Amino acid sequence: MSRTRSAATAATARPVRLQVHWVLQVLAVFCAGRLVSTAIFLLAATRQGPSPWSGPAPGYGAFISFWDSGWYERIFLEGYPSELPRDALGVVSHNQWAFHPLYPGLVRGLAAVTGLGWGTLAPVVSVVAAAAASLVIYRLFRLRSDHRTALAGVAVVSFAPVAAILQVPYAESLHLLLLASALYLVSSGRYYAAMPVVVLMGLARPAGVPFAIATGILFLHALWTARRAGDPGVRSDAAGRMLPLFLLGVVSSVAAVAWPLIAWAATGQYTAYVATETAWRGETLVPFVPWFEAPAAVVGPAAGALVVAALVIGAIGMFLAPSVRSIGLVPGAWCAGYLLYLAAFWDPQSSTWRILLPLFPLALAVATLRRGRLLWVLLPVCVVLQFLWVDWLWAWTPTRPDGDYPP
Repeated sequence: MSRTRSAATAATARPVRLQVHWVLQVLAVFCAGRLVSTAIFLLAATRQGPSPWSGPAPGYGAFISFWDSGWYERIFLEGYPSELPRDALGVVSHNQWAFHPLYPGLVRGLAAVTGLGWGTLAPVVSVVAAAAASLVIYRLFRLRSDHRTALAGVAVVSFAPVAAILQVPYAESLHLLLLASALYLVSSGRYYAAMPVVVLMGLARPAGVPFAIATGILFLHALWTARRAGDPGVRSDAAGRMLPLFLLGVVSSVAAVAWPLIAWAATGQYTAYVATETAWRGETLVPFVPWFEAPAAVVGPAAGALVVAALVIGAIGMFLAPSVRSIGLVPGAWCAGYLLYLAAFWDPQSSTWRILLPLFPLALAVATLRRGRLLWVLLPVCVVLQFLWVDWLWAWTPTRPDGDYPP
């Protein structure tokens, strides 16, 4: 009797030990990445001269609060304006409506409970959200790979050239957590559980449109499978996914327009959100055109068209690569939808590198190359690129009359 009880106890204890084991490994990789990013921030801060946010050689807390961190803090302190600010010509100028409310709202709620301020809570929320995102990313990667490969994929994300953004007072970490959670739930077939996550994600970053595109891709794939599959079981399974995918697409679309509608209701101007976003561009939004104009301004129209053609061909070739196809249908659909969204609505500029972070599922494809042996070369290169990103883009230098290039 005692032997049976001991065997049962050992059997139930073993999965717990394994679970703790992978959690500790993922968090160890994540912490190693944050230590590297912290060292890079500290080194770059010693090279920082006077800036709009601090004097020369600022401390760590001041240095990570550069750029859009100030806008999030302003939302934390003041909220959003009921009347859009305008310049002398009546054009909408920079204001808080360009930034979604979930991240500063979460920090504000924690401040009400703890009594702590923005400078303490905002970086903590970012780091904790990024740590949680790493755990969810691992679980997502494990749906398509073994433990070692999934852990390597987490390492690629943790040491990526823009991974330093995961510990600054930006919404990127919180958005990464929600995005990874939504992709994991959809990949697991839990479409209804993903819906509230998608709504929250749409209040953290403008992710509703690309997620709706990805859901549309998944719906069309299910429709095609239901009509073409020879196996009745496969057809039935595909048909059963169509309704929840359709509803998820509706929810994603609602999440895409929720914040612009809230801005309209609060300000009385239906273009409040778009007008605020384009205030940073200095021109109206015309889908796809900036991707032709930006390279044309640097290398000329003909060469610029070749650059765009190379980007398109490269993107198509990337999705045809076996390593990228191996990441799974749902992460692949998201990456395709997100790239299409960027092509239509993003203005290519220095912040483009940071905006590519939601393509994190591609880290699993990188981790599978040469069975992961490439990481011994890739990760050091990522660290060097991360230092260059912090030192050249996060750090501020008066390179232009109207200010520096944003990260």
